[in-house]
Parts: sequence; C-alpha cells; structure tokens
Amino acid sequence: MSLPLSFLPRLPAPARLIRVVDPRVPLTLKRHVVEPVLNRTFAEPLAEGEFDALEGRRITLYVEDLGVMLTLTLENQRLVLCREAGEATIRGGWREFLCLATRREDPDALFFQRRLLIEGDTELGLMVKNLLDSREEGLAQGRLGEWLVRMERMARRDD
Repeated sequence: MSLPLSFLPRLPAPARLIRVVDPRVPLTLKRHVVEPVLNRTFAEPLAEGEFDALEGRRITLYVEDLGVMLTLTLENQRLVLCREAGEATIRGGWREFLCLATRREDPDALFFQRRLLIEGDTELGLMVKNLLDSREEGLAQGRLGEWLVRMERMARRDD
C-alpha cells in the first residue's frame, strides 16, 4: 500500500523525526542496527588490528543537529555500542559527518574549520578520526552508502 502524495507533506521532516525518536530507541535495538553495519564496513581494519587502541576505551560520536549520540568501544575485535560516556567526543552536524564518511571534503579541513570538533582525550579522538580518514573509498560504500545517500535526500526536506 502506498500513501497518497497529499499525505507526504504532513510527515515530519527527517531531522525532527530522528530527534524525537532516537532517545526512545533502546540501546539493544540500536546495537542490532548499528553494530553489524560498522563491523562490516571496518572488517578489514578490524582484522588487521587497526582499532586495537580502542580496546577498553570509548569514543562518542555526537551528531548535534539530530541529537544522536553513539558511544563506541572495541570488544573481541568488534565495534560495539555502550552506555558509558566516551573519553573523547567527535561532534558536529549531520552534513559534516556525511562529508567525513563520503570524503566529499578533506577530513582535516572539517576539523581545522571547526565544523567537526574533538573534545576530551584528543589523542584518542585523533586516532579514531585518522582511522575513519584512512578508508580510501570513504565509508559510504555498499548498504551504508545507500543509506547515507537516502538520508541526505530526505534531509534536504529540512532546508
């Protein structure tokens, strides 16, 4: 069943919907959605031990304009979401994270221009930023890439 087009303008903009829904989504459900995507995306660097410095450490990714905060750690060579606060936080808007993921802009420039910020343990934050940056093709490949492109299109409704 498809919705009539007249119904679509009444739907809330995706960013507003995410801000309302995300805090209500239990961590266990987020784990089932986010962890497999991250672990597939970073399977090679995880297998090569590139994330080993994150073992027993926590980093928070905070997408300010969406109100989404995810804290990651490494357990048994897998990235997992956790409840505890991060020792470092990378924060910025969804567009800046999209630029980082798709390599549409130089990742260093995003930080130098203070569009993405690292707070707390900057050494840990820079290590994670460099791991994200080391993906030559960017993170937006396969299913993750398709999802990011869809999210970008939907978010344009906010503009």
